[in-house]
Amino acid sequence: MPTSAKKRYLVTAALPYANGPLHLGHLAGAYLPADVYVRYLRLMGREVLFVCGSDEHGAAITMRARKEGVSPREIVDKYHVLIRDTFQKLGIAFDIYHRTSAPLHHQTSQDIFRKLLEKGHFEERETEQYYDEAAGQFLADRYILGTCPVCENPDAYGDQCEKCGTSLSPDQLLQPRSALSGATPVKRPTTHWYFKLNEHEAWLREWINTGRLEGKVLHDPATWKAHVLGQCNSWLDQGLQPRAMTRDLDWGVDVPPEIPRSEGKKLYVWLDAPIGYISATKQWAADHRENWERFWKSEDTALIHFIGKDNIVFHCLIFPAILRAHGEFILPVNVPANQFLNLEGAKLSTSRNWAVWAHEYMEELPGREDDLRYNLIKNMPEQRDSDFTWKGLQETTNTELVGNLGGFIQRVFVLVHKNYGGLVPQARPEQVFRSGWNAEQEVTLDRELFALAKKLEEMGAEIERFQFREALRVLMEISSAGNALLQFNEPWKAAQERAEEVKAVLFAAIQYAVALSAAMRPFLPFAAARLRAQLNLPAFEDDGELVALINDLLEGNAVLWPDHPIGPPEHLFSRLSDEVIAAQMQKLRAAASPVQTDAAAPAPSVEYPPVKETIPYEVFAQLDLRVATIVGAEKVEKADKLLRLTVDLGFETRTIVAGIAQHYTPEEVIGRQVVVVANLAPRKMRGIESQGMVLMAEDAQGRLCFVRPDEGWPVGFGVR
Repeated sequence: MPTSAKKRYLVTAALPYANGPLHLGHLAGAYLPADVYVRYLRLMGREVLFVCGSDEHGAAITMRARKEGVSPREIVDKYHVLIRDTFQKLGIAFDIYHRTSAPLHHQTSQDIFRKLLEKGHFEERETEQYYDEAAGQFLADRYILGTCPVCENPDAYGDQCEKCGTSLSPDQLLQPRSALSGATPVKRPTTHWYFKLNEHEAWLREWINTGRLEGKVLHDPATWKAHVLGQCNSWLDQGLQPRAMTRDLDWGVDVPPEIPRSEGKKLYVWLDAPIGYISATKQWAADHRENWERFWKSEDTALIHFIGKDNIVFHCLIFPAILRAHGEFILPVNVPANQFLNLEGAKLSTSRNWAVWAHEYMEELPGREDDLRYNLIKNMPEQRDSDFTWKGLQETTNTELVGNLGGFIQRVFVLVHKNYGGLVPQARPEQVFRSGWNAEQEVTLDRELFALAKKLEEMGAEIERFQFREALRVLMEISSAGNALLQFNEPWKAAQERAEEVKAVLFAAIQYAVALSAAMRPFLPFAAARLRAQLNLPAFEDDGELVALINDLLEGNAVLWPDHPIGPPEHLFSRLSDEVIAAQMQKLRAAASPVQTDAAAPAPSVEYPPVKETIPYEVFAQLDLRVATIVGAEKVEKADKLLRLTVDLGFETRTIVAGIAQHYTPEEVIGRQVVVVANLAPRKMRGIESQGMVLMAEDAQGRLCFVRPDEGWPVGFGVR
């Protein structure tokens, strides 16, 4: 059954370890994509439950407790609250944020362990494991450090090398040492329960690669990310092996005490942590007098796990095998795992404090949650690692949010208040005006609204394919089309001469604003709520508002009617200053621990292009360079490198064709201030008359960037 045919959705986001705060990599990896998806489903009227919670067991917790000289309970209590509050402030809309230290979770985990044991899915083994004689205890995987056999990182953990990402076992480490005492550990016998993962290899291979199981279609592998399938098949090709599901620890979920030889044994964190999704659902159901089983035991439910790429094997192979071995649970229909987010060109490192902590961001930049959400979604590491930079955040905020999206909303509200006293104008349905989607096309209101609806559907289709960057691009295309609608029709000039046309244009522009208020909701919930209030519309209930809006627009119906009063013009977003960005960069560098780099190595030689022949000053003086603002942009058909730009020179607007499409998308350039050659002879390119040239800089790799004046410089004035 395809996902879209399911009656309900159960969406999970990876349980964060309660041993430290959240950084931007966590947000971009699992939580923002999950939140966008869930908010969209709710706006489309779908039944959805969104669960998460703190992972409060495992070696990482006890290691942090030892480091700080406190109990594990104090650590998890502290960071559970911090993480929960951070999510809330960022607008991550969980239905429940639970915790694995809760009694209900311990009971649920033990019940599942018992069921698997009763059904013969465990085997008891005595093996030799590392023991720290100085600390007097067996060492869990994370308590063992050593040299990675793959990349020679000297500080790899016993379960994974965080430098190269290779999954490991303690026996694979070279020169192992205890993370507790630094001593070389010795081997001692101990007994544990191993899950017979090898017995599940055949059906897992079929299910992962075909989506089928026992003749039923459970998912569409074409919708799964290539790196997710690739990592799963890599493990399957190596052959799955029985995996220990208990540990010798003093913190965690007890192996059920009635089982012989269970004293001192805890459940492996990667057994109990994903069960946290189930216990969280149970707690939500108890709180709301609901039946939790319809979310976990009904084929009418689509189960979707949002995670980072380091958790793929656990969510796609081990946990599904546990669910199927239990016999009563559904399997996930997708596991849209993201890759990693880097920071200022280097890998995020919590040990070096090379990170931007989410709670500190919101404390120091209050009211800019949507700025961060937008930037992280735009640069989301969906298929490959991506990079967050403070200058990039400034660029997306000032250019795309303030200049494009916020600029459109501001202009609409100003014009409606100026011309019609803040009331939506009465427009004639048959009135013709130039479409915001195509400057050459004249349309009536119903056709313009139909085109708007189709764009909203396109955005939704990208979200349902887990292509959130593309969905955000489509959102900004809607804003760009709204800007173009105003620019093409120039209602500020024609209010008297073409009164009926201006009414139709601004009536359409108001419908764009309403559509944007709903379309922004998954990505920019705070700004969407502010825009909703400005439009004097009810607050979102997340109960089908977007699907109702799309249906109205498809039928050519308005969604905000004449004489509806709108609020006064307000800035939806505000600019990020150079001073704020500089302060954050200084803080980042000051807080980070030193790391060995190649900075001392000699810089690679660069081959600079030769300087052109000398020209007299009089030749240069003939150039008329002007400051301009890009107010419209679209791709040129059948031309991969060209964008058609509409630039505002203050005294007039012009069309300029620029060969920048491989470096910038249309939505990225709208609102930018640029420098143009205003007296360049017109030239036809792909049938379009280009009336000038935008100045660009180029580096040794052929990358382009705009030559720009200082922020806020008036358009139309000369550059010398």
